[in-house]
Amino acid sequence: MGRDYHKVLRNRLQRLAEKLEEVVGAYGYRVFTDSAPLAEVSLAAQAGLGWRGKHTLLLNREGGSLFFPGEILTDLPLPADEADSGHCGRCTRCLDVCPTGAIVEPYTVDARRCISYLTIELKSAIPEALRPLIGNRVYGCDDCQLYCPWNRFAVPAQEADFAVRHGLDNLSLVELFGWSEVQFQQRMAGSAIYRIGYHKWLSNPAVGLGNAPTSAEVVSALRQRLEMTEPMVAEVVRWALRQHGVTES
Repeated sequence: MGRDYHKVLRNRLQRLAEKLEEVVGAYGYRVFTDSAPLAEVSLAAQAGLGWRGKHTLLLNREGGSLFFPGEILTDLPLPADEADSGHCGRCTRCLDVCPTGAIVEPYTVDARRCISYLTIELKSAIPEALRPLIGNRVYGCDDCQLYCPWNRFAVPAQEADFAVRHGLDNLSLVELFGWSEVQFQQRMAGSAIYRIGYHKWLSNPAVGLGNAPTSAEVVSALRQRLEMTEPMVAEVVRWALRQHGVTES
């Protein structure tokens, strides 16, 4: 993606808050874009913007769940909105499709098994028992959203900063795994991906390569990283090679 979406949204919300100030006069407010421990989904549901889906994300009739929430907390005496009671019915597609079984029951996610947590927030390597379930995902997972019937109403954003850049939608795992630290820094500068750091970045596609069909290209790419001394990368590379029947000391 382009610039960090948090910054894009925060700038938009800040401008909106300032416009409101021009109309109502000085007032107290603070802008948030996934930048504080707010119960965003609960607040949005109470405000009538949607309801908490069984995957725990906010669902909206017109937009599904494929959007970024942002908030302006204010001391303005605004009228209360009517909360949305929810419209998931008996559907369990998000639970059924979760690769790691992280949605342990409706409206409950075990973050320790969630691929988004494992590939983004977890500072160490993905636990070995979960690696075969990761597939080729290297940064996040949206399966629970992609299979949600409500997302058939989602519309692609027109915001240029949300568009894919550097051809990331057309690169192989071998290519991504082959990036030098300088390449990672240059290509991910300004992106939310940058914050996971180079070594976490390498360890994630290493898992994907361990799950890939065995080929000379895949094995060669993994062998070239055997000299890495960073434990998080080295251990995953050795695991991935073992998945292809290659034993390295």
